Amino acid sequence: MAELIPINIVIGDRNYRIKASPDDEEIIRRTLKTINDKIIEFKTQFAGKDMQDYIAMVLIWYATQAKADGNPTLEADILDVFQKMEKQLDKIR
Repeated sequence: MAELIPINIVIGDRNYRIKASPDDEEIIRRTLKTINDKIIEFKTQFAGKDMQDYIAMVLIWYATQAKADGNPTLEADILDVFQKMEKQLDKIR
């Protein structure tokens, strides 16, 4: 198993420190950029919501985007990234 490296990430103005495989770092960072860009987009579209609402909207959008694109590989990649992120977040709780 590869050595895990610490990564500082930001999701919706909150900082998290996770450990991930160096091979996964680029995927995680691209995913985070997409998520944070969508949060900003939803904040401009739906004023007056709180950050938890925006994050929920982005997760729903992200999960359904893979199905809408009809790309099962993308869907599997997204699921894999979310599962890895969830495991890392569970470790820091």
